This record gives sequence, C-alpha cells and structure tokens, in this order.
Amino acid sequence: MKATGDLQLLKRINRSVLLRLIRSQPDISRARLAAVSGLTKSTVSALVRELLDEHWLSEAAAPVATQGMGRPSTPLNFDTTKRVLVGIEIAVDCLRLVCVSLGGVILTQTEEPLLDQSPANACKQVGKLVRVLCRQLDEKKLILSGVGVCLPGAVDGALGLVRLAPNLGWRNLPFMAMLATEFAKLGIPAAEIHLQNDADAAALGEYEFGGSGDDSLIFINCDIGVGAGIVLNDRLFTGFLGAAGEVGHSILQVDGPLCSCGRKGCAEVFIGARALGSKQGVVKGGQYLGVLLQNLDAMFNPHVIVVGGRSCIDHPSLIDAARTNQQAYARVAGLQSPEVRAARFGVQAAAVGAAALVLHQFLRPLLKEANHVSGN
Repeated sequence: MKATGDLQLLKRINRSVLLRLIRSQPDISRARLAAVSGLTKSTVSALVRELLDEHWLSEAAAPVATQGMGRPSTPLNFDTTKRVLVGIEIAVDCLRLVCVSLGGVILTQTEEPLLDQSPANACKQVGKLVRVLCRQLDEKKLILSGVGVCLPGAVDGALGLVRLAPNLGWRNLPFMAMLATEFAKLGIPAAEIHLQNDADAAALGEYEFGGSGDDSLIFINCDIGVGAGIVLNDRLFTGFLGAAGEVGHSILQVDGPLCSCGRKGCAEVFIGARALGSKQGVVKGGQYLGVLLQNLDAMFNPHVIVVGGRSCIDHPSLIDAARTNQQAYARVAGLQSPEVRAARFGVQAAAVGAAALVLHQFLRPLLKEANHVSGN
C-alpha cells in the first residue's frame, strides 16, 4: 500500500512541476517541458494529456513552427475558461464570495451582511452562498476546483482549527470540520476545502495572481482588525500555531488604549477601523501604520509590502501617509525602503486570496503532504 501511495504522490508532484513550468513559461512545448523538467518525453506526454482532459491546460489550435528542422510544436497554457476557484472571506460584519479563473480574473463576486457571528450559523450562511454559486457553475458548465475560506484570526490550516479570532469571538474551533460537513451536502469533498487567515490568504492572492512574482512579500490587511500575511521562499510563513502575522496585536504603545484582545497599546487600537472615525484618527492611524511598516521591514526586509482592507478604501490617504512615514525611518538609517503599494484586488483581496489558496496548495503537493504529516 505504501508503494502505491508513493507512486500517487510522485505523480502529483510531476503534474505540479509541469503546471508550474507552463504557468511561468506560457506557450511552452512538450519537448521544452521535458528538457526543463528532467522528465522523460513519454512521461510528459502522458501527464499533459491528463491535464488537457481535466481542463487544467489548453493547447493551441495549430502547431507553431520551431527553429531548425524539428517538427512544429503545439504551445501549452493554463486553461482559464473551464476551471474556477472559489474564495470566501468571513469578515466581522459581512461575507464576501468570489469566483475566479485559474488566471486570477474575478468572474463573479457577492457580498452580504454576516447575519450571525456564531460559528454554526456563519457556516450555514456560507453554505447557502456556495449552493447558489454551484447552480450557476453547472448552468455554465464550469468546473469547481476547490473552495478557500479565510477569516480574521489565528488559523491552523493543517489541523483546520481557528485558534483565536477575537473580533468574531471564536477560540479553539474545529471550523474546517464544520465547513466540510456543510459542503458535503453540495458534493464538495473535504480535500477540496482550504482554511486560512484573511491576511495570509490576501498575501497569496498578490503572490499567485499579482503578476510580479515577488517572493518576499507582506500583505497588511486593515479592517476592524489588522493582520499581516507573509510569503517567504514560495510559501506562507504561518508560525508555530498559525498565529504569525497577527501584527494587529503587536504593541505599539506601552500602557496604551485597551484592545479587544485584552492587551493595551496594540496596533489595532490605532489602525483598526474603529480608530479611524475622525480626521484626527486617520492622521494618527497613518503615522502608526508607518511605524508598523518600519517594524516589519526591520524584521523581514521584504521586497514588497502590500496594504489593503476596507480601511484603506474608506481612507485612501492612509497608505500615502504610512509610506511617507516609513520612508523617513529608512532615510534616517540609510536603508532602502521596500515597495509599498495598495492591494491589487481592493476590498476583495482576502476573498481572491482564499481562491488563490486552492491553487497554491494544488501546485505544491509536497507542502500539503508535509502539513498533513507534521501538523505544521
């Protein structure tokens, strides 16, 4: 049985290798895939045929002439017309659902108030949204590749636990199991469901669909709560218990105002949406956000810091003020500032990121296997 399992894993790895090469090198040929991947031509041919049949890939209608005397090659690309990814953000006050193509193009989007913060009722409301979407996908003959769900809090994606989501009032909750039970009614298997923190998901959305391929990337999500998603070395940095990036609860002022987590002086009390209700609050929030950017730069030295969330949309000056403040710190130290930019997908950043989580995990079977075995 182990040999069979090993062969299946090897096949998944080889498929992911080909998919990632095709994604990074559009219009690549089978012969080039074999040369770059190190796989035999027969293995590449068989796997490409499977991926074409499953609508992960598409090929040009006619071969393209190659240099030299070889036969014309048929370019391969991701099929962005058949398969879709679904992402859902459970925010403190609303639900956001998006359906995106494999290329990260938003096909449909829905937002509605979160009617009840209790986990069971939130799960049921998510299920209703997905049920409607599944009917629409069936009518359009689109293939659902998986569902990603994200929320504001410390999430252990491998174990499917919400460790702590203070603004939802959730603690040590087996939310993945609850989602799996709800989605099973829709015929969606547990293996196609993924759970992650909202800022972590948003970071993956920028990483997978942002187009720049920036590996050292941090996403700061500014909403009622404040969180950060960190991508390093082609994977999320989530920490020991999934709580890495909870920058909203890093202390920016000793003995400052009381935070929802019970501590005092957290970043959230200065940058969270509740603190930005006045012009003075926005000015102060921009200053403290700049301090937070400086601290993250000092700790991780990222290439790019992306700032998004509802607060940045409601208060566009927030990012400019934070960038100016952070650059001032860098100049004093004689250091180069990271690129600081607004989220590409706006208020849908976390939901699109949840959809990107599905693709990210599919393209990295070894990562998923390691998480399953170790629980990390």
